[in-house]
Amino acid sequence: MSQREEMVFVVDDDARVREALGELLESLGWRAETFAVAADYLAYARPDLPACLILDVELPDINGLGFQKQLSVGVHPPIVFLTGHDIPLSARAIQGEAAGFLRKPVGRAIWSRRFGRRSTGTAFSDRHGRS
Repeated sequence: MSQREEMVFVVDDDARVREALGELLESLGWRAETFAVAADYLAYARPDLPACLILDVELPDINGLGFQKQLSVGVHPPIVFLTGHDIPLSARAIQGEAAGFLRKPVGRAIWSRRFGRRSTGTAFSDRHGRS
């Protein structure tokens, strides 16, 4: 399978989720980089490609919504929140300009339905800017 141009960044402190999601994305042809904490994502030299950020709501170094707010002062890819909890954060995340909200576990069918076609476009920016 040929690799897509778009880049998907995953920030999740659960190694099993992070690795599984990275492998799933790559098996579907996406370019994926995974990080255990938000600070590692910030330190990474991101290539100039259309991108989206899958961000766990609860991270050890910062709350996902707090990180979304921190990122909002600069240019950043659209954020899709990921959580294993059934909590009412989705409305707050969307109000903060999140591109979406996914509940763990995220399988192949869910990812393909939500982001399978480039034409969906809503979760990807053009080169690290907002979509």
